[in-house]
Formats: sequence, structure tokens, C-alpha cells
Amino acid sequence: MAEADPRAGAAAEATRVTAVIVGAGMSGLLAGIKLKERGIDDFVILERSDSVGGTWYDNCYPGASCDVPSHLYSYSFAPNPNWTRAFARQPEILAYFRDIADRYGLNAHIGFGTEVAGAAFDETAGTWRVAAADGRRWTARILIVGAGQLNRPWTPDIPGKDGFAGVQFHSARWNRDIDLTGQRVASIGNGASAVQYIPEIAPLAEKLTIFQRSSNWIIPRPDEEITPAQHARFRRFPILRKALRLLIYSINESRWGAFARAGSWASKRLEKMARDHLAAQVHDPKLRETLTPDYPIGCKRILITDDYYPAVCRPNVEIVTEPIARIVPEGIETASGRRIPLDVIVWGTGFETAGFLMPIDITGRAGQRLHDVWAKGAEAYRGVTVTGFPNMFVMYGPNTNLGHNSIIFMSERQMDYILPLIDTILARDLVLLDVKPEVQAAYNRRLQDRLASTVWAADCGSWYKHDGKITNNWSGSTIEFWRQMRRVDLDSYELVPRERSKAAA
Repeated sequence: MAEADPRAGAAAEATRVTAVIVGAGMSGLLAGIKLKERGIDDFVILERSDSVGGTWYDNCYPGASCDVPSHLYSYSFAPNPNWTRAFARQPEILAYFRDIADRYGLNAHIGFGTEVAGAAFDETAGTWRVAAADGRRWTARILIVGAGQLNRPWTPDIPGKDGFAGVQFHSARWNRDIDLTGQRVASIGNGASAVQYIPEIAPLAEKLTIFQRSSNWIIPRPDEEITPAQHARFRRFPILRKALRLLIYSINESRWGAFARAGSWASKRLEKMARDHLAAQVHDPKLRETLTPDYPIGCKRILITDDYYPAVCRPNVEIVTEPIARIVPEGIETASGRRIPLDVIVWGTGFETAGFLMPIDITGRAGQRLHDVWAKGAEAYRGVTVTGFPNMFVMYGPNTNLGHNSIIFMSERQMDYILPLIDTILARDLVLLDVKPEVQAAYNRRLQDRLASTVWAADCGSWYKHDGKITNNWSGSTIEFWRQMRRVDLDSYELVPRERSKAAA
């Protein structure tokens, strides 16, 4: 098959391709690689940014790095023996994904600067009609959405936000034109991104004020430089690198028990590790109390860092736990009326996670909109197919996130399941392949029943939930997910061949 030109679509007629992939992050690149391996070359990857990498392109704040060890955070089929650190930093991870795009010939398929506005399923033709914000259009037998869960920055609607006289920006849109040296800086938020950029900016700022709604459980980060001698051994003896990857995976997987049930032996062991880490790095009892969470470990994302606690112990750093009442031109006013003068506000407030594929307007069978279907909490079958939205596959979709291991592992398992379904659509010339509603409903009842006993169901606010429903996280170990995704169950799907569709018409 000839390669599709991702720049096409501006003509009066939509460009026809076998597949449209939305997003050139980790999941979208993986989907492209696997389609090419299947001999499917007429596909496009539509990416709103001007580079591959997804979250690793957007999040370029100081100190940005992965909390999964480097030798596990890569595709299993494309290892990187040249990681420079045990926990890779953002520039190195972005370089890895750019190299992947080059190595597997994906750049010719990618339409950079292409924001997908909507996609609608044509039940008669059995195709998806995909429209970009600039008016370009494509039609495709297959739609693969790899937009991810953490791609739309969120800032709370605090009164006076737009009237701040200084500089403000979100951590995922870091303003590199601003020199923070000698500035009075606020970090609104102290989550996964903030604990990485705060140690970097604390030594620069005249004063750094951290606004903390709740504290985080933090465990040590055994980061170290990987030496040239180690690189040489990995290249000469690939078995060593594979063994290290398996060891890292096994250690991470062993922590699942801490999430499976609050108060378990594994949970207590992990909490002790976090408490010991806090005690070793923070000696002030009052500050240590401020930094100690009041919810079970794992209920919110566990953070991994060795330099956050030393940073907040600096004399020029203050943690404020009092709620923010409003933002005023000169700074922030707290609920008690205290005014904190500021030059810069960094919004470390995370991402909009509940909406998943927003702002893409996806319309399925009978005109139903995915936003409406998911209004009370997103759900899918095995995290990848959604009833009423045929021939569409979601990567890193509902209930596929983890608290203890590598998301790349999960995405590879999802593609293992998706590819045979795509083969079925093309080989049988199906107009549609749609998961049966009763199958999806039964699957999610079992999933939510099991999630109800996990630590994520505890009483804490987290981005894992939507109106109390756990929409983001998988309910078991990654081994269980792998076992589930190995078997493709066509009986769970409505399969409509083209000839039968014509007869019905």
C-alpha cells in the first residue's frame, strides 16, 4: 500500500486512508509502528503540536523527568541501551521518541500542527469522517485515538486570576523567556510536576511560596548516572539490559499489593518507606507534620523524588496550607486576608483527566456524542472499545492507568488486542465492528466492583475519579491486564459485513 500524505485533506474531497491515528505521543507512535508491521501503510497520524512526543514534548519544565526507571520506560521491541540516568529526564525521553519516529519511518505519516476538531462515523459506508480545525478532512475505515489522559492543562477558576499584574503560566506550558532569579514566585500546587520543578527554581527565587491543598506520599528515587562502562556492557551483552528491565518490572509489579487494598501488609510497608524518607530529610517537626498526608498511601498518586523535601526546607521557601481566596494584581490573598506579594505564578495544577478525548467531538452510531455518553464517567470495554462507536480504538483509555508500573507496557498490551480486531475488519470487509452494550456493561460492573476494594476508593480527592467513579485506573496487576488482552473475543462484538449492510439498506 502507498503511504498516505498527512498534508493532504485540504481539497474539496476528504482524503481516503485505511486508518487515522490521533496523537503522535507514545501511544500514537506505537499504533503507527504496529500498523506498518501489519503491512498497512496508508494511514495518517494527526498531531496538534509541531513534534512527536506528546506529554514529553509539552512538559519541558525544569527538572521534568520520568518516575519509571529508564530501562523500563521504552518500547519492549525498541530498547535504548544509551540512557544516561536511572531515571531519564525530559529532553532524553523526547529524543528517544523522535528517534523512534525516524527509525520506523513515521514522520512521512504525521501531519504536524493538525488539531483534530471532530470525527463522525458513517454507518452506511462504515467509515470515520475526521475533520481538522483548519478544515482539512479524512475518511478512514479505522480510527485510533491516542490523545492520552494527561494532555489538557487545567487551572482552577480562582477569582481575580486574569487581573494578576505579574507573569503566570502552567507547568505544561513553561515560559522559558522568564528568568526566575531574584523573583517572588508562587507554585499553586505541589503534585507530580511541582515536586520536580520546585527543587530547580527554589535556589533561584528570592522567595518561593508553595500553596498546598494536601500533602503527598513521597518515596525515594534511586537515581544515578549510568556510566560509559555500563553502556558498553549493555551493548555488548544485551541479555544484561533485558535482565535489568525484567528486574525493574518485577520490583514495580510487586508493589501492586499496596494498591489492591488499603491497610494491607504491602501498603503498610510502602507507607513506612515514605515515612522514613520524610523523617530522614525533614527534621523540623512542624514542617514534617505539614508534609504528612492524612489519607491512605496510594489513594492519590505516589510521588518519587529525593530533592523535593530538601528544597522545601530552604529558608526562602514557605508552604501555605490556607486556602486561596483570590488573586489580586500584586499577588495572592488567602482566606484569612493575608496578602502575599508575587512576581510570578506557576500553575502546577495538573490536567483535565475526566473528559479523556475532549475537546475532540466524536459522534458514533445514531448520532450519539461520546461526550454525552461519558458525561457521568468514561468507560470502555477492556479500555479500548466503546459501544456505539464502531471501528474506533482508544489507546490509554478509561481504566488503563496505573499507580505502580509502566504505561508503555499497558499500551503495548492494548495494541496486541486491537490489531486482530483491525485485521478482522479489513479481512472480512466489515462495515462495522462494535462491542455489544451488554458486554461492555457487564465488564465495567466487574471492574468497578473490584475497584471498590482498592485504595483508590478511599476518601481522598484524586484525578483517578470522576464524581466518585474510578474512571482512570486499571483494577489489577499488569500481569492480569496482559492475560486479559491476550484473548480476542469476537463473540463480544457485533460484526456487520458489507454485503449484509447493503441488503439491510
